[in-house]
Amino acid sequence: MGKDMKIMFLHHSTGSCIWKAGVTEWFAKYNSDNGTNHLLTEQAFPKEKPYGWNNYPYDYWNIWVKNASDKPYMEEPTLEMLTKEYDVIIFKHCYPVSDMKESNGTPDIGSQEKTLENYKLQYNALKEKMHSFSQTKFIVWTGAARVRSRTNEKSAMLANEFFQWVKNDWDEKNDNIFIWDFNELETEGSLYFRNTNSFSESDSHPNETFSKKTTPLLCQRIANVIEGKGDSTSLIGE
Repeated sequence: MGKDMKIMFLHHSTGSCIWKAGVTEWFAKYNSDNGTNHLLTEQAFPKEKPYGWNNYPYDYWNIWVKNASDKPYMEEPTLEMLTKEYDVIIFKHCYPVSDMKESNGTPDIGSQEKTLENYKLQYNALKEKMHSFSQTKFIVWTGAARVRSRTNEKSAMLANEFFQWVKNDWDEKNDNIFIWDFNELETEGSLYFRNTNSFSESDSHPNETFSKKTTPLLCQRIANVIEGKGDSTSLIGE
């Protein structure tokens, strides 16, 4: 890809913790060292009003697939719009994505129920949609986990199963979609967001120490993808 990449990071509060921990500073140095001029922009997506503060698989599917258009859906940019402006699009889910429950046995792509089957349907449709914009690269974070005191083992197990499926089965080589394994960094391989990494034992936001440690890994992952090394380098950005 070229030397002047425009990159959009779509996020909510967890993503904001990482962004504020030094993303712009890291890329300022990267640009200086490499003679590049990559420009990173961030925005809340979707906004609290009018759409609602929900950024789960259903919501990306709802805005980008079901309501695909050259015009915004409920004031939110569609992929038709974003891909005209940006070369790389990064998106994620905040930790309520982990509030999963058992399926009722009837998967429904148009359901907001947080089940493994619904998530998979929505993600497969999103993948097909992203593949249709082959000149744009997408970086998808594995989902944010909750601290142990704010979830239960069954929900945590279902969430972990989904996150593992995303990186081991849903993700494909030699396409335009890449994973950043944020969940692995948060949980250190467990089911829960480690208390040592979280804001508190009851708050599933990243703490400052974890954010500052993690931000360079995100930035390196972005750089690897831009440089064409997304499939041959670490999913966590090492």
